[in-house]
Amino acid sequence: MQTMDYFVHDSAIVDDGAQIGEDSRVWHFVHVCGGARIGQGVSLGQNVFVGNKVTIGDHCKVQNNVSVYDNVHLKEGVFCGPSMVFTNVYNPRSLIERKDEYRDTLVKKGATLGANCTIVCGVTIGAYSFVGAGAVVNKDVSDYALVVGVPGRQIGWMSEFGEQLDLPLSGEGRATCQHTGAVYTLNGQTVTKEDA
Repeated sequence: MQTMDYFVHDSAIVDDGAQIGEDSRVWHFVHVCGGARIGQGVSLGQNVFVGNKVTIGDHCKVQNNVSVYDNVHLKEGVFCGPSMVFTNVYNPRSLIERKDEYRDTLVKKGATLGANCTIVCGVTIGAYSFVGAGAVVNKDVSDYALVVGVPGRQIGWMSEFGEQLDLPLSGEGRATCQHTGAVYTLNGQTVTKEDA
């Protein structure tokens, strides 16, 4: 089905009430619940599920086989790799109802969540951070941080372009993105991009 503002594949289900922005694409076997709020230029790959209490910012890419459950919020330009996992209950049991215990998960602007990684609910993933494939994140991730492993641990810093910066994990330093020329400053355990 082609709409005026965005594309929905014939096999997808978009429940009444869902808001989807202009130029977004909803591909094969996607289910978008009625309470979802999806921005402009978003791509929802094959077999994606989007819950009711979900916001997805402009220009996000949610790759195949990702479920974005209630209380997950993606800011602008987030990349969710194939088959990565969100949760919304910290200690689920089939026999115990815990829908009133959902924890919010916030993924800030420009972050990358690699294929098959798991984001345990209740954390904040910093802007332009990079979670490697297969990592399990169970605590907050700083802006520009590079996190890998199980459990996830920070091993470096990434530029907005998506290249690793030559900076120590903490202390003082400056680094230049080799692709864009942008300069990043480390102060303690915080990286910021310098104004051009």
